[in-house]
Amino acid sequence: MKSMKDYEFWFVVGSQFLYGPEVLETVAARAQEMADAFNASGKLPCKVVYKVTVKTPEEATETVKAANFDDKCAGVITWCHTFSPSKMWLNALKLLQKPWCHLATQYNRSIPDKGIDMDFMNLNQAAHGDREHGFIGARLRMTRKVIAGHWQDADVRERLASWMRVAVGVAFSKTLKVMRFGDNMRNVAVTEGDKVGVQEVLGWQVNTWPVGKLAEYIAAVTDAEADALVKEYRRLYTFKTKNIDAVRYQAKEEIAMKRILDEEGCAAYTNTFEDLYGMEQLPGLASQRLMAQGYGYGAEGDWKVSAMTAIVKKMAEGMKGGTAFMEDYTYELAKGKEYSLGAHMLEVCPSIAAAKPAVEVHPLGIGGKADPARLVFEGRAGKAIVISLVDMGGRLRMIVQDIECVKPIYKMPNLPVARVMWRAAPDLKKGVECWITAGGAHHTTLTYDVTAEQMHDFAAIMGIEFVHITKETTVESLERDLFLNDLAWKLRG
Repeated sequence: MKSMKDYEFWFVVGSQFLYGPEVLETVAARAQEMADAFNASGKLPCKVVYKVTVKTPEEATETVKAANFDDKCAGVITWCHTFSPSKMWLNALKLLQKPWCHLATQYNRSIPDKGIDMDFMNLNQAAHGDREHGFIGARLRMTRKVIAGHWQDADVRERLASWMRVAVGVAFSKTLKVMRFGDNMRNVAVTEGDKVGVQEVLGWQVNTWPVGKLAEYIAAVTDAEADALVKEYRRLYTFKTKNIDAVRYQAKEEIAMKRILDEEGCAAYTNTFEDLYGMEQLPGLASQRLMAQGYGYGAEGDWKVSAMTAIVKKMAEGMKGGTAFMEDYTYELAKGKEYSLGAHMLEVCPSIAAAKPAVEVHPLGIGGKADPARLVFEGRAGKAIVISLVDMGGRLRMIVQDIECVKPIYKMPNLPVARVMWRAAPDLKKGVECWITAGGAHHTTLTYDVTAEQMHDFAAIMGIEFVHITKETTVESLERDLFLNDLAWKLRG
């Protein structure tokens, strides 16, 4: 898989021939200086490459064509240093297939009181140029991220870095392959969906591999390979089991699944306890380990949450908060301390652990296989979001809810799984009512790193519906928004 550093963003500046060659030379020099400063700041996850100062429709069109077909280019950042007539950009922007950020800035931070004259005005017309440039984006009804402020300011660079991560998530999504070991859990609705439609909109290739094929890969893993991985487990985790055979089998599953995923170019996968043909255990520790390495996972065949988890992990690459497959399990409804308990029978990513996880082996009570090894831990406290992508029939809806994770209020010594507790916005009861009203799934992607704004940007670029449940949301306001969304999407056809 490509890393974040493998991508770059093209910095394309707008001007025209009206101001003469000296002005254009200055514009180009300043654009290069700004790109170099962005890269030297260490605040951006990807490299900014100054490409060209666009002065003609032909330059704009050729630049966009080149960006569209350059796999390293994850997005285009535009800025109009001087006045750049927007009809010059029209044909080019209609061709643009990469995420677009309109950086509304200017080279100088302040107006030079005594230095401002007509030469200065001719050179520094960003306020003029960016409004003209903004109009054509609005006229074309194009999705773009508008970031305003001085290019040296920390908040501008932070917002640009945040958008870059979204654009990389978009590039990753468009080439994402999801491997399904078996089908969905029988008779479950929310984990189903239109795979062809999803590939058309989001780029995901979702296909099935027989579980028996995975069993063959597991059988081919040597004891020496498994024992070497168990040594790594001992280095990273606390062991609270003497059943090393169970742990060794999980190591074989991890090696086998990673091998087949990499051979097929898949960055996400699913399985289900209803289909474990030829396997001794349901992958627990193995799936947790693969998620920690950046692979997406979905239980019971939930390929949508698997893909979203992989994408969010890609967007959060290099960050430390953590992202995990999650499931709402049960509630604490005591007055004044209402919480959700999130967990799963095995597969929660250790990237969200508050302390060193423990390797434990316990009966599963489902699936009819041997007792699986798994990592047991508590999730860390902190602000986070949960994300659900559902198929509404003809369109996709992304639902994001703001949450605040807390240290679990109970020890739960007889619950041998990873667990997280959180307060949901706006509060537990209203939050549940809103989530259910919107059709949110029981499986989610929980992330401490990626924000609701970033997921909104992702949804906008991809052209899918976005629903955000915040502290301000009411059931009535959400019902109104969903009704208006339904009308809008029907009009879009």
